[in-house]
Amino acid sequence: MTPKLKKLSQQILVITGASSGIGLVTARMAAEKGAKLVVAARSEHALRQLCEEINDQGGQAIYVVADVANQDDVRRIAQAAQAKFGGFDTWINDAGVSIYGKIEDVPVEDMRKLFETNVWGLIYGSLEATKHLKQRGGAIINIGSILSESTAILQTIYSASKHAVKGFTDGLRMELEMDEAPVVVTLIKPAAIDTPYPLHAKNYMEREAQHAPPAYAPETVARAILHCCETPEREITVGGGGKMITSMATFAPRLLDKFMENVFAKQEKADYAPRPRNQNGLDHAAGRLEERGNYPGHTRESSYYTTATLHPLVTAAVAGAVGLGVAALVKRSKNGGSTPSVDNQVQESHSAQWVE
Repeated sequence: MTPKLKKLSQQILVITGASSGIGLVTARMAAEKGAKLVVAARSEHALRQLCEEINDQGGQAIYVVADVANQDDVRRIAQAAQAKFGGFDTWINDAGVSIYGKIEDVPVEDMRKLFETNVWGLIYGSLEATKHLKQRGGAIINIGSILSESTAILQTIYSASKHAVKGFTDGLRMELEMDEAPVVVTLIKPAAIDTPYPLHAKNYMEREAQHAPPAYAPETVARAILHCCETPEREITVGGGGKMITSMATFAPRLLDKFMENVFAKQEKADYAPRPRNQNGLDHAAGRLEERGNYPGHTRESSYYTTATLHPLVTAAVAGAVGLGVAALVKRSKNGGSTPSVDNQVQESHSAQWVE
């Protein structure tokens, strides 16, 4: 039996990683729609500013300063929600950190630290949410990535963490369904999103990090998240370009490898020197409310693909369009038994933009 979810205006939401990017945009959008909020992040200054903004506009929000890598901190988030609002209806695990650089250049200590936040932080949050929602009913929404199903070169450790997120989320969903618990478990898989993600990353490259195109507005992800607060969904991919990448990972993995090696690795490097390495979100809280990042291209403010997938009647048609695009890439890559040039691969890779 599919659990029933409340209208957003009747819900209490917990959002981790709420001080910037997707988490910040989601919190603001949810408050506008009448949801009560418990927001968490490492920066007290940013959280206080956000809650003052929401409360001054007639909303209800409290904050908890927390590092999700610390299980006791995550418990305090749940306790604060219980004390203020009597509990919560949806828990959104959004907190995350990133690293750019070749695997051999990244210290193991940094790899471990990333996993403590991206994987263990999400596990701690999911455990707190499960304990509460098995009695109350509601939703757990975990923010994965298209890199839960593919790997971005020079973002290998981040990609590995998002693979773990998908594995954990899928397993948790199955166990709760087996127990007939009234809990929906959803995985959101964004493509590149124009947030401060590259600027907050710890960067071991020789140039500043940036997103490879196409990049989407964080509002596209926030809308998908809030849809899933009210509507049971197994998983949602945000961005047609991202769906093309994950489809290539499944059906044309060697073509995707070559694209990553010859094109993507160049696109994710800016044409200027990196900031000092100690200025990063892995080791320090950002401290400012920032929604957007340093993406140099045109940010796509909406995704036709994602909008369509939220409406079941057109989902099959969209999936078919993506499938045709991947089939064209596979056919071209075979090219009568030979491998196309890198330039041709780049040209064909633009088909990822057929379904926005």
